[in-house]
Amino acid sequence: MDRNDLRRAWDDVAETYASRRDPDGSDAALLDDLLADLPDEPRVLDIGPCDGARTLANLPDGTLGLDISRTALDLASDTVPGAELLQGDMATLPIADESVAAITAYHAVFHLPREDQPTVYEEFARVLRPGGRLLMTLPGGRFQTVRRGWMGGEMFFSAPGREQTLGQLREAGFTDLRAETATDPLGSSTEFVFGRLP
Repeated sequence: MDRNDLRRAWDDVAETYASRRDPDGSDAALLDDLLADLPDEPRVLDIGPCDGARTLANLPDGTLGLDISRTALDLASDTVPGAELLQGDMATLPIADESVAAITAYHAVFHLPREDQPTVYEEFARVLRPGGRLLMTLPGGRFQTVRRGWMGGEMFFSAPGREQTLGQLREAGFTDLRAETATDPLGSSTEFVFGRLP
């Protein structure tokens, strides 16, 4: 699935995905842990916010949301009117070097081919300030598949495996990697990873 296919796929399912998410999952609480380590009024980049209810709405004012899907960004604009929203590709972030204090990427990176994921982590490191923080979903298995019928459409999923993902984050410069398990928006138990740039 190329980037245009991925954009169209998310445009097709964004509203259904937003409507089916459980508002009470514990993954939103991880944001409090992330923010506790940041300076006052940090600039945060949220990758793949969908409608914004899960992440953007719980992040500081002025958080930047980036999504490949225009439909998702329209939903986020309705949910979090004060957020700055950009349409773009996480592997080529349209953001200046060292311009954000933290990045959140919930259920986002594993929608790109696993061979592209190291580039994504390098981009995260590029736009983070020294000492910047990362919080993202940590996929447990190794897979690459298109799930037909997912949220009424079809969606691409890909990951190289848990240890390989952690290794790629280290190679991109992230340290102090710490994993935590939480309930994701669809009610499943999911692992997340915190990281820091030196």
